[in-house]
Amino acid sequence: MTLSRALVFVTVVLGISISAHRYAWVRLVRDPGWSPYLQRGLTAGLVMLALAPVVAMAISRFAPRGVTGPLTSFSMVWLGSMLYILLGLGVVDLGTFVAQKLGGAPFDAERRAQLARVAAGVIGLATAGVAAMGVARVVRGPSLKRIRVPLANLATHQDGYRIVQLTDVHIGPTIGRAFLEKVVDDVNALSPDLVVITGDLVDGQVTVLAPHVASLAHLRARDGVYFVTGNHEYYSGADEWIAHLTTLGVRTLRNEHVRIGGDEGFHLAGVDDFRSAEFGNGHGPDLRRALHGRDPARPVVLLAHQPKQAPLASEAGVDLQLSGHTHAGQIRPFDLLVRLEQRFLEGLYDVGAMTLYVSPGTGYWGPPMRVGTTSEITEITLASIRG
Repeated sequence: MTLSRALVFVTVVLGISISAHRYAWVRLVRDPGWSPYLQRGLTAGLVMLALAPVVAMAISRFAPRGVTGPLTSFSMVWLGSMLYILLGLGVVDLGTFVAQKLGGAPFDAERRAQLARVAAGVIGLATAGVAAMGVARVVRGPSLKRIRVPLANLATHQDGYRIVQLTDVHIGPTIGRAFLEKVVDDVNALSPDLVVITGDLVDGQVTVLAPHVASLAHLRARDGVYFVTGNHEYYSGADEWIAHLTTLGVRTLRNEHVRIGGDEGFHLAGVDDFRSAEFGNGHGPDLRRALHGRDPARPVVLLAHQPKQAPLASEAGVDLQLSGHTHAGQIRPFDLLVRLEQRFLEGLYDVGAMTLYVSPGTGYWGPPMRVGTTSEITEITLASIRG
């Protein structure tokens, strides 16, 4: 990420955070009319929670990961919890507004304070419960999801061919070596024919995260391990990561395809992230180039980080597209915002004659929480319609 992009991002995030915390302070601390002692304590606590992400970011440059990791995780859980606090407050305020518009009598000051205390208690307990469940899902780790996809013209000798998909692992400030080692062990236990990683593997530079991705060298699949870039690789130095992954035995497909399974096998194609052209340096999705020279009698499996590539892929004659990026919304009901940007959120879709599978991701991004969604390692079994 360039310095200008980083400054804009930080400025916007800080502005939103300050506004959100002030709103929460007004509705949860000031309005309920708590005793002066309790009000001062709650104010101090809220200020410390608001500053926690900033402190975690600042000390991450010099403090050991053993210190910064837990602090970053805690601060991110708080930010995730704030989403539900704001949602709860919004519902209460909207209900109050509607009641008054419908002719309800205005409350006196004491009545308003009583209602504010009840709302604060209910919202606080509900948020704590939702956050705890969301963190518990992350702690459990990704589950195994098995799907079967029929492909026309798949050679009969490849009927039952198994591809394991990993995506959106997000090795970075709060996901590290231990997580990926467990994922690698779980994948190897499946003895897959092929492993594909459909982007957003990392959130950080090679110089920082190289030890945490070292276990990728131990991934085992009969026909190899393939990778395509996601948008987060471009925030972290895509060219450096592509070069480093090569040393670990992971091949990056950049607008190209390879044949899997001999002359009668299927084509495995991969394209750069949908928005990678913005970062220059020769990057950018080029589906025509990726499919150039392929045998039209053989099926094509396309790796594309963002599912919005699907309509173009379907028109180009791709048979199956594997994607990620959406996290299935990760923290619902905020998946509704993701749907504004991504038409395909999670699972299997028919896009014309093509099948699209969108994984909810193997890791998480931001708050270590999953509410209403799960993370997964996906095993895709190809089935020959003729087989």
